[in-house]
Amino acid sequence: MLKFFFLLLAILFNIASADDYLFTFCSNSKNYTRNSTFENNLKQLLVSLPSNTSVTGFYNTSIGDHSSDQVYTQALCRGDVNSTICQACIEKAGQHILEQCKREDAIIWYELCQVRYSFQRFFSSMIYAGKYIDLNDNNEEIISDRVRFREVMLFLMNSLSYEAAYDPSKRMFVTGEVKYSSKETIYGLVQCTRDISNSSCDNCLKSAIGDLKACCSSRNRGIIVSRNCNVRFDLNLFYNASSSLLAYPTSKDDQKIELALLHDIASPTRVAITQEGELVSSVEPFFMDLATIRSATDEFSDSNKLGKGGFGTVYKGVLPEGKEVAVKRLSRKSWQGLEEFKNEVILIAKLQHRNLVKLLGCGIEGEEKLLVYEVLQFTFTHDSMNLDISIEFSDSERRSQLDWKTCYNIIGGIAKGLLYLHEDSRLKIIHRDLKPSNVLLDQEMVAKISDFGMARIFCENQNMANTKRVVGTYGYMAPEYAMEGVFSVKSDVFSFGVILLEIISGKRNSGFYRTEHAQTLLAYAWRLWCEGKVLEFVDCILMESCWTSEIVRCIHIGLLCVQEDPEDRPNMSSVVTLLGSESIALPEPKHPAFAVARFIQIDEFLETIPSINDLSLSSISPQ
Repeated sequence: MLKFFFLLLAILFNIASADDYLFTFCSNSKNYTRNSTFENNLKQLLVSLPSNTSVTGFYNTSIGDHSSDQVYTQALCRGDVNSTICQACIEKAGQHILEQCKREDAIIWYELCQVRYSFQRFFSSMIYAGKYIDLNDNNEEIISDRVRFREVMLFLMNSLSYEAAYDPSKRMFVTGEVKYSSKETIYGLVQCTRDISNSSCDNCLKSAIGDLKACCSSRNRGIIVSRNCNVRFDLNLFYNASSSLLAYPTSKDDQKIELALLHDIASPTRVAITQEGELVSSVEPFFMDLATIRSATDEFSDSNKLGKGGFGTVYKGVLPEGKEVAVKRLSRKSWQGLEEFKNEVILIAKLQHRNLVKLLGCGIEGEEKLLVYEVLQFTFTHDSMNLDISIEFSDSERRSQLDWKTCYNIIGGIAKGLLYLHEDSRLKIIHRDLKPSNVLLDQEMVAKISDFGMARIFCENQNMANTKRVVGTYGYMAPEYAMEGVFSVKSDVFSFGVILLEIISGKRNSGFYRTEHAQTLLAYAWRLWCEGKVLEFVDCILMESCWTSEIVRCIHIGLLCVQEDPEDRPNMSSVVTLLGSESIALPEPKHPAFAVARFIQIDEFLETIPSINDLSLSSISPQ
């Protein structure tokens, strides 16, 4: 009981009061005129703020009929204070800012609240400019192991900032603690103004934590305040809110990667459904320990091996609760493997769609980098296995069990998955390595795009990008990407067109030059199209079950997708529309890419490279 009493005293001693003033920022805007309409409006709003803010802890409003007298105000109370303390703090701050500043734009911070006003609208906008607050003169650099302290402190603050930005239930305010040593705990707090977006809150907190690292990573406490967010840590408990105890990862390398992933995933659990029911519930990926994954895959036994790619091997596994999964074990010594691991986790966590493979979890421990996916089962025999369409369309026995309807649905599924990546998700994603082995099939033969290690995010208004490091797979890269390093949504459209033509013909574009038909599958399709013999392009197995007009239309769409000029290719929304409607007229295709002599020189060059299928693409080296 006595111990509890002293603990309570310590908490009360460190908890701030409404009178704990921090700082006032008066901008370089002009002074407002004494007794002007602007000043009267400002005073009126400041009087109304305390009671209105105390209801929810946040409030903004404006007043004024003309631009010269308009005033915008905003107030925020720290998330751990009650309405009485909140109201008292806002009232004190409102009075204080009038005394301290006569500018038309200003903000004042107390430990428990902040008040801001301006002559121009600032609601919902985030412009970061952080201010370090020196809390007292005794804040000495007393940390002995500064490196470890900085890492643990940043782990705490980054973890809290992710939760504040993307967990709606937190209302952009989170506290937490982590053990720094057996005797010391670091306490942390982060908060954003609730008028900004999740991503703006995330960006603001990232910047503030960066400033916190610069000023205070060897101090026993630190605080950064800004217009839209505030962050603080202390070795003494300073808040009055329930908080979670975080466990600091034991491996420094694991911690760095997990923090980067945790901070960049930015994907709250959610459920979203389109009119066609295409979107699925999104469950945030979680970190799994190596022992669990080793046990699930029987120590990565060869009997559980499903396949091998350029960056690692895929194993079938069974989790302790009986759930079947596919585990991708990335190459242990590959830097490319590490980059692919981080890229894939971050991207797939943000993307959820019926035609995209679902990431269930991930693990990082030492040199081990593991991705855990839903297992996609399809049974042609009595064995369950992860199946990709490259297996389907190269295995004559299995292909003989396919009909046109199934193939048509697979084509449509790939198209819808790409459309989601390009236009319908909250990000604009370019896959960059779309090929048959990266399209998996589930038990109902639903196509699911996988392998996002090479994918890239585009800004909302960005149409293309250029890279000196071309990555991808020979036979599926658009010419502008293979030759010049330029990629866009249209380069993915090209890859889709190649896959579509491969599905219909039952033949691979890669290695097609060894046949007597043409230098490429695309050139062969174009020749038959021009000669009016396009049905000769269709696999005889599909001819038995297809509608002639429908399959010819699909070939037509495929040729449009593989045009030499990216501008001549349709976007994926047009492709999905064209696949779903026979009434829409199609433009005449032109010469497809790689249907000319210059491609022969590349083929001749590639023939000199040994073990061509085992190479990763760097510059123009096929995988």
